[in-house]
Amino acid sequence: MPKQKRIKTKYPGVYFIEVDGKAGSDRIYYIRYRLRGKVIEEKAGHQFSDGITEARANAIRADRIRGKALSNEQRREAEKTAKLAEAGKWTLTKLWDEYKAQKPSDSIPVKYDGYRFNKYLKPKYGDREPSEFHQLDVDRIRVNLLKEKSPQTVKHILGLLKRLCNFGVNKRLCPGIGFKIEMPRVDNQTTEDLSPDQLKSLLKAINESTDIQAAAFMKMALFTGMRRGELIKLQWKDIDEDRGFIMIRNPKGGKTQMIPLNDQAREILKNHPRKKDHVFVRENGLPFTNIINKRVRVIKEAAELPDDFRPLHGLRHVYASMLASSGQVDMYTLQKLLTHKSPLMTQRYAHLRDESLKRASNLAGSIITDITNAKSEIAENQSS
Repeated sequence: MPKQKRIKTKYPGVYFIEVDGKAGSDRIYYIRYRLRGKVIEEKAGHQFSDGITEARANAIRADRIRGKALSNEQRREAEKTAKLAEAGKWTLTKLWDEYKAQKPSDSIPVKYDGYRFNKYLKPKYGDREPSEFHQLDVDRIRVNLLKEKSPQTVKHILGLLKRLCNFGVNKRLCPGIGFKIEMPRVDNQTTEDLSPDQLKSLLKAINESTDIQAAAFMKMALFTGMRRGELIKLQWKDIDEDRGFIMIRNPKGGKTQMIPLNDQAREILKNHPRKKDHVFVRENGLPFTNIINKRVRVIKEAAELPDDFRPLHGLRHVYASMLASSGQVDMYTLQKLLTHKSPLMTQRYAHLRDESLKRASNLAGSIITDITNAKSEIAENQSS
């Protein structure tokens, strides 16, 4: 193919070639200039599709010479560098993917975190690195979320942001966020409890329920204090009947725990059908998901429990409250039974143990008073 003829224009260093275009004859303008001792020749653009004229091509050439605009080669190099830099950035999304990959695939907390990340953090902040956040950004996240969500929910979302940033720093992947993330204040000291009559009504509803799986699920929550997610994940291989322990894999605290297999739990499992690997399964043989909430709610309603009583997490509180108020279980033991990571979480039940101690102390006082009164009566009778 013969070389196309270059046609000079009235502007030095600006020329064009004529080509056949869709709308007929078209021109492609080129510019030629010297920069840092090097002669550079590049395309300025098409006459019609790019709207390039001789004058505009000359203006582009002038900007190149003055350094106001990058040459095509420089621009391509800059774009390449930018793409490499972007690929190397540890954005929140990239940090989340790596964070998630290092957690167990069946981790319930990670599934909840995934929902929070995709809904509240990724849409607006997923492309940012931790170091690109400002205090005002996080303040806005907190303030805007508090308009619609509870302080506890907002704390979970900001806690996830904090964990991802710390993960990046600890793994030496990226700089940190550079400031302290302020968490909303949460009053989570509510401890759900049931009166003896309510507990009796619940046990009656459980025993009369035709939903074998949901009934056993609720009994295990009541007699072991296990969390809903822990019961959902519970497998028969996690139950050591010989040694009398239940293994809780990947609990909320993060580390696998062992809790005693008490007599009540042993009896529940002894009479429970073994269909699959998981202890609690649906009719199709698959493990339960959040659908268990609907099924236990039916039993709760049959027992006529208060509307605000949570039928699974509430039973965990009932279990803890019964032990604390018995006066026979210290706070350290209760912490281990509940698999609390921090003793501070167990302190919400301390007042129940205090009440038990007060009753014991008052009992001792009553006994001493009775003895003293009895001695006084004997002395009076002898003197008379």
